[in-house]
Amino acid sequence: MKIAFITYSGDIKYSPANGFSENTDLIPFLKNKGLNVTEEVWDDPAVDWKSYDVAILKSPWDYHQKLDSFKAWLKRISQLDVRLFNDYNTVSWNLDKRYLKEIADAGLDIIASIFLDAGLKVDLDSLFENLSSDKIIIKPCVSGGSNNTFVVDLNYSPELAETIQNLASNTDLVAQPFLEEINDGEWSLHFFNGTYSHTILKKPAPGDFRVQQMFGGTIEVPYVDTNLIGKAEAYVSKFAKDTLYARVDGVFVNGSFQLMELELIEPFLYLAYDAGAVDRYYNAVLEKLVTLNI
Repeated sequence: MKIAFITYSGDIKYSPANGFSENTDLIPFLKNKGLNVTEEVWDDPAVDWKSYDVAILKSPWDYHQKLDSFKAWLKRISQLDVRLFNDYNTVSWNLDKRYLKEIADAGLDIIASIFLDAGLKVDLDSLFENLSSDKIIIKPCVSGGSNNTFVVDLNYSPELAETIQNLASNTDLVAQPFLEEINDGEWSLHFFNGTYSHTILKKPAPGDFRVQQMFGGTIEVPYVDTNLIGKAEAYVSKFAKDTLYARVDGVFVNGSFQLMELELIEPFLYLAYDAGAVDRYYNAVLEKLVTLNI
């Protein structure tokens, strides 16, 4: 059985030393466990996808920059006799941040969000009012790594307004309140096959709001109480029950956990931050292969 670990061309350059890729250590670990795993770039035309039995989305982190091509690739893989994890329908649903509205409609807590269709005029003043905030975040509905993410306050410049309007001319956007609570950390709870695995807490660098390590963010391994795990499980059981992997990202606002993202496409899994995480990941992959008789 052949398994493709799906990445993008930039990931091949990463090494464990810079903290951005876990594939370098994970793939040898899985091979030592007996799995035939090969790292493949999703848009490499030389790859013979029909030669694989399984494709696991691990780090195709440029998909939002090549969205139409990525969607076409997903469809192609789904039409071959290749089992995709996470599955085609789940990934397609999770591509656009408007999935958050569906989660909210199910009665689960999310960060307040207003979705703006491409081509419409962006009325920043109305967004401040409707979000009850004097500082907001605006970003594309399909994005990653804080790409094209803007922080806007009441003193926004005409140039910033023009930049956002230009982006909105052909891009669906989402607006959310800027949460000072992000300084206390963004919680990421990881699940494999619907079962809780581990948690990390990401904090931004002083003066920044982005929690990613590439922007100077730091990572802690926090104490996690059962109430928080149960809260995160509610999102997973409703919308990601059968997924190989899921990451629940959120912050505490006035003592209540609010979902920021339900990551089901290509989340970094922070396997190195919990002693048993890599074994749990391997066992989850093995369970999928056995259960589905692959």
